[in-house]
Amino acid sequence: MKILVADDDAGARLIAKTMLGSLGHDCDLAVSGGGAWDLIRDVGYDMVISDWMMPEVSGLDLCRKLRSDETNGYTYFTMVTGRGAATSILQGMDAGVDHYLVKPLEVDALHCALIAAERVTRLHLQLAQQRVELQGLNQELRSLTRRDPLTGLGNRRALQQDLELLEERVARYGHRFCVALFDVDHFKAYNDTFGHPAGDQALRAVAGQLRGHLRKGDTVYRYGGEEFLCVFPEQSVEQGAYAVERMRRGLEQLAVPHPGSEHRVLTMSAGLAMLDPARSGSAGDLLNEADEALYRAKQMGRNRVERAVKQPV
Repeated sequence: MKILVADDDAGARLIAKTMLGSLGHDCDLAVSGGGAWDLIRDVGYDMVISDWMMPEVSGLDLCRKLRSDETNGYTYFTMVTGRGAATSILQGMDAGVDHYLVKPLEVDALHCALIAAERVTRLHLQLAQQRVELQGLNQELRSLTRRDPLTGLGNRRALQQDLELLEERVARYGHRFCVALFDVDHFKAYNDTFGHPAGDQALRAVAGQLRGHLRKGDTVYRYGGEEFLCVFPEQSVEQGAYAVERMRRGLEQLAVPHPGSEHRVLTMSAGLAMLDPARSGSAGDLLNEADEALYRAKQMGRNRVERAVKQPV
């Protein structure tokens, strides 16, 4: 353990240091409460053994300061005093004192304090480690609630949360963004021909293609079933259309066989829309516009990209 002894009496410091050494412990020394506080902040200790009456900062005030700022973890605080009245002990306990030693120090009493300090600090260390692990698990759980288990892409929950943030940026900062809604063409026929395991593999391939063509800041989500949605922040319709066409062409060139499609390979259609600060509307309206554009793409022969009507460029 890292131990600090704080006492303005040189003889008392020497006695404490000698006794600790006989018990197999080294220690740092502070000649005042203020000096002890500086060491605690700079070094951090597992145990502080402090006199009650000290200049600048008393042992009681030192304990209060320590308990109000335990950035270095829990420190076991032992008060050394000749004041044995119950009211004084209660005052110290209220301030956060863990243990009392009465002057003059006795080796056995100090040994008991060390045993208690080791047990308590070990327990606090375990609790801190468990807290870190719990925070990591909670973070992982939050991540899982936003992730589609099949493709690893963001799910509808993640999309809804992210669109709300983007919508706020449009309103507050004048930003704009495009969304593209993709649908894998004739996917039911693909499933009927090859089976659902192959269909799942095909969806993973589509997700990989979309993810592989993202630019910095772009995001892609599984919208549901065989539908995917990409968000392009700070992109005009022209820029978004270029990115979406690259994604559509990338899947076609992957040449996943699909005998149920007129193109004989797996393809996808897309509808593109943009939310601009110059236009009124919500993220929900934007998704509806993208869905209408996707419907037109399907009606016009599939494996193509269509833009929402009356969109700025």
